[in-house]
Amino acid sequence: MKILQIIASMDPKHGGVCQGIRNTIPELQKMGIESEVVCLDDPNSKYLGQDSFKIHALGKSSKLWGYHKDFVPWLLSNFNGYDVVVINGLWLYQSYAAIKAMLVYRKTHDMSPKIYVMTHGMLDPYFQNAKDRKLKALRNDIYWRVLENKVVNQADGILFTCEEELLLARTTFPNYKPKREINVGYGIQPPPANKEGMREAFTSHVPEWNGKPFLIFLSRIHPKKGVDMLINAYLKLEEELEEVPQLIIAGPNEHEYGKEIQAIGAASPNIIFSGMLSGDAKWGAFYESEAFVLPSHQENFGIAVVEALACNTPVLISNKVNIWREIEKGNGGIVVNDTQKNTYQLLKQWITLTKEPKEEMALKAKEVYQTNFTIEMAAIQYLNGIKR
Repeated sequence: MKILQIIASMDPKHGGVCQGIRNTIPELQKMGIESEVVCLDDPNSKYLGQDSFKIHALGKSSKLWGYHKDFVPWLLSNFNGYDVVVINGLWLYQSYAAIKAMLVYRKTHDMSPKIYVMTHGMLDPYFQNAKDRKLKALRNDIYWRVLENKVVNQADGILFTCEEELLLARTTFPNYKPKREINVGYGIQPPPANKEGMREAFTSHVPEWNGKPFLIFLSRIHPKKGVDMLINAYLKLEEELEEVPQLIIAGPNEHEYGKEIQAIGAASPNIIFSGMLSGDAKWGAFYESEAFVLPSHQENFGIAVVEALACNTPVLISNKVNIWREIEKGNGGIVVNDTQKNTYQLLKQWITLTKEPKEEMALKAKEVYQTNFTIEMAAIQYLNGIKR
């Protein structure tokens, strides 16, 4: 079998979806599945040539919608070389053009590849309901009615990373009638083993750390992540309890909202803003922390959540992190609703736990990863989903 992945960009700086493709393709290759990618990046991009699979970079689009005049012709000329085509993401020219090209192709060919859409959380109702997205929500509503519902309903199936994403997608737009809904799962590569250099790298990057286990928030500093609720809950607990672990906020923070959050956190010397952590410093943060915290208002999968689980780190999350069901079932952390009150209760429940249940939850965290989110399992589930 040969698969073509369609994505707007494979530039690693975009992380997320393109990293998921990079994680999955090598595992599929182990099972004898060949994969290629077509994207709308500059063919002279520096990242090209560093992957083990072929990337067809057709050229960067200068249009807001992502329109590219060569995209449909390229697809029509190359569809015959693939058994399956997967469109990654919605709301851009790539999804509309790929379905349009496939419908044209099927008019003149008896055999054609199956075509799927992997939404990567882009049908989550949060994006239509959030107060700060009213104009974008209106744009999406119009675009859905005119074009995108045809993409979703005319594809051979829609792929989801977890059960919660699949269920939420049914609630967002009218005339949502996909031919098939397939939970193909998602996974990450196993983390590197804990080593002394990781602790040293983390210490070097975060010299304010007191050397004791701490709470770690490692994500974008963005309103939807609930970081404001986390800091306010922490400040309240500092007033009530004799001792609380340090709270380290890791993520790029040199932007307007990041500066607002730092101003709130400045009320406590125990709240540390480390900036972005990567490499050994990031893994050191996971291994040295006592719990990972993400009270997000919306999170489709949460790669950092799974990375924490894989490092034996319990996760304290909201039920808007779409993999909350698997975590709650496996007792790999604590799950609450995404409100200020519940975030406070979440932290208090964890901090006041005794040593034994914390250690038990740490063991369960690793089990949740091994049971649900290894890249090997995700690749098998992905392949089974698209082969049906």
